[in-house]
Amino acid sequence: MTANRKKPKSDFSQSLLKWFDHYGRKSLPWQQTRDPYYIWIAEIMLQQTQVETVISYYQKFIARFPNIDSLANAEAEAVMTYWAGLGYYARARNLHRAAQQIRDQHGGDFPLRLDQVMALPGIGRSTASAILAFSQNARHPILDGNVKRVLTRYFAIAGYPATKAVENQLWVLAEQLTPNKRVADYTQAIMDFGATLCSRRYPDCSKCPISHKCLAFLQGNPASYPTPKPKAPRPHRQSRMILISNSNSEYLLIKRPPSGIWGGLWVFPELSNAEQDFQRWCKKELGIAVKSGKNMAIVHHGFTHFELEIQPIHCTVDRAAPGFMGGFIGGIMDTDHYLWHNPLSNAPIAIPTAIKKIFNQLVE
Repeated sequence: MTANRKKPKSDFSQSLLKWFDHYGRKSLPWQQTRDPYYIWIAEIMLQQTQVETVISYYQKFIARFPNIDSLANAEAEAVMTYWAGLGYYARARNLHRAAQQIRDQHGGDFPLRLDQVMALPGIGRSTASAILAFSQNARHPILDGNVKRVLTRYFAIAGYPATKAVENQLWVLAEQLTPNKRVADYTQAIMDFGATLCSRRYPDCSKCPISHKCLAFLQGNPASYPTPKPKAPRPHRQSRMILISNSNSEYLLIKRPPSGIWGGLWVFPELSNAEQDFQRWCKKELGIAVKSGKNMAIVHHGFTHFELEIQPIHCTVDRAAPGFMGGFIGGIMDTDHYLWHNPLSNAPIAIPTAIKKIFNQLVE
């Protein structure tokens, strides 16, 4: 439900633009270009990830994949390697698929129509609008998490923003408030404003240029907006991973299937819940006889929808089936599903953060 409010006026956008001119971010790497490819990469990385974290990943990614063709023609493994550590790995897989779609359907040129951009894997309406606003100054409203927070507070809109009714209401307001000029600046302004002054937990209303008309501020409860998502208990899952080392201080890694958690990334072999004897499992599933293992400290890792507790079991190779320890091409077995890896001496590969935590234990 929304408190009474007259139709939004231009003073909202003009106030934010004036604030942006003085305090907005203007020196980020992806702000120095109008190339939609670079802006697209940044916008995808910025989903679910803070700006400070994205900067170094963005620079390395762009250096390795400087254009759409280089990304489209790259091996999936290379793409995942340069994404490893950013999390939410479906974003990287979608980037790769979208680049191939642009190459095959648009002649390698990033499309500049909203519907065409939204048709690319991993791009919704708000992200597509942001890409076109920043690269073309095209008037398309955005509605990311920061914008939702600003609008729900300014108009005192109750209800969880992801529900269809509230989201539709916010899209109408976003459309009305987006100016006809300086669209790119306004788009950056409202995102920056939501990320800084109108932050989630500690909005700085004393410095806000629009607080005198913000209904949440006038009600005295800005932190009550937006309405939080109804909480459900986050389930805990447990996993046991086998850290098998050979005489070269390398550890056996297995490549995950392309979809699902850690899709396409390298992880330690994982025991099924029903299997209790890891030595028997290694012999049956991997063709490796291992010596008795040692439990390491449990590693905790949080995902969006659950918490994972990993029990690493460190053991060494006793003997392997014929050919298992050999038959390598560049360190990777013929199946391309197994890899002996030493993080201190081998080239970087696509490893998720949880596995890096375990490797850190081994190094320490």
